[in-house]
Amino acid sequence: MIDQVMPGDHTQYNAAVDLIERNLAAGRGGKTAYIDDAGSTTYAQLAERVDRAANALRGLGLKREQRVAIAMLDSADWAALFLGAIKAGVVPVALNTLLTRADYEYQLQDSRARALVVSSSLQKTFEGIQARCPHLKYVIDDAHLKDLLATADSKAEPAGTMRDDMCFWLYSSGSTGAPKGTVHLHSHLIATADLYARPVLGIRESDVVFSAAKLFFAYGLGNSLTFPLAVGATTILMAERPTPDAVFKRLVEKKPTIFYGVPTLYAALLVSPSFPDRSKMNLRICTSAGEALPADILRRWTERTGAELLDGIGSTEMLHIFLSNRPGDVRPGTTGKPVPGYQLRLVDDQGNVITKPGELGELQISGPT
Repeated sequence: MIDQVMPGDHTQYNAAVDLIERNLAAGRGGKTAYIDDAGSTTYAQLAERVDRAANALRGLGLKREQRVAIAMLDSADWAALFLGAIKAGVVPVALNTLLTRADYEYQLQDSRARALVVSSSLQKTFEGIQARCPHLKYVIDDAHLKDLLATADSKAEPAGTMRDDMCFWLYSSGSTGAPKGTVHLHSHLIATADLYARPVLGIRESDVVFSAAKLFFAYGLGNSLTFPLAVGATTILMAERPTPDAVFKRLVEKKPTIFYGVPTLYAALLVSPSFPDRSKMNLRICTSAGEALPADILRRWTERTGAELLDGIGSTEMLHIFLSNRPGDVRPGTTGKPVPGYQLRLVDDQGNVITKPGELGELQISGPT
């Protein structure tokens, strides 16, 4: 159980330092942390890249709690920049790479980001946006980022952040109006690993993980960054969209033991003629979130792969899954039971707690994230 961090918790803590240093201290410096489209990155290499990113951002003049927006396709550099910003006390804002120019302009103005790092393939969408965002001083593409990392010092002192300090932003989907910048604290990242990833999902150091959900999603951030780094696992990243062929290529060639998807994707994979034989894969367990998982999809996936599929629900505001099925306790057609550390209740239109089975209401959640 993790105590909820309350305002005024002045315990010194830096989330990036925690996620990196725990692996170096455990002797995992030579182990592969990330496999992306460009190759592999060890934990020691990731640690150095994080430090270089922290120093590069400081070299641009970014101060503590100022924002840097990240609109990059998934890669080890995405993780290094995100963690490097956090180590420097700069606040990364993860941007969805599938938005329109108007969406980006709104989020850049709303966050008052001082810098934007963008993948070269996405640059056209951002053309001219700097002139309309007065706070935005730097727009950096992939090539410039690599130059900055190459020339920055390889050792960085961490900012003296606290557990309740602002750590990073994620934007909500905007289903209730304009997307909202969700501010998460330094304590939130590791809390999701300690409450869900370890005890519920059962992730371990020997796992190789692959998430169809990208790093800019709250779901993907936990799947591909927080959870594997918390235990020293290896993560597969891909820049392209998760089409059935792209997903199967990774499942067969890289042989992940944990796969994270969404119901729509699982349905598409199951009807694909390219679905590989289970003997060509090495799946141990899979998860689904983002929408309700039909019982038939769950059953068919488990029959085809031999791996249990855990349905769960989370949100950008709560950072990751707070209600989930468990290994060995999967009930198809349900979202499972509360994740330890979270309190859930169902209330009616008058705010009264609903206790009778079958009644509809609003789900309310409280927890340390």
